[in-house]
Amino acid sequence: MCVGCRAFGASAQELKVLETGPAANAVLDSVSDGFFVRFNHPVHSQFAVAGQARQRVVETLQPRLQSNPNGIVARAATLPPGSYTLHWAVKTMADARIEQGDVPFSIAAPK
Repeated sequence: MCVGCRAFGASAQELKVLETGPAANAVLDSVSDGFFVRFNHPVHSQFAVAGQARQRVVETLQPRLQSNPNGIVARAATLPPGSYTLHWAVKTMADARIEQGDVPFSIAAPK
């Protein structure tokens, strides 16, 4: 799931991450240009950032227009081999809370 997910404020309808792509701590054998985070409730004001080793932002992802309201779907330029963190932040539709989290992953060097 998600590492370091945190919510600001409390709600009866707690937002939960159901699935991410890539999965947390995944090692991808091939080039990946697609990312997603799926939640149990609708969200808006969506954005995501992939950063190499959390040292610098290497790509700011723009959500796709036809994304499901319960998630973020974005594409990025091809990332070279290395360690990355997908950082996401969303605003809940129910009570406008900002929630965010991180999904660490890496891309293996070609064999």
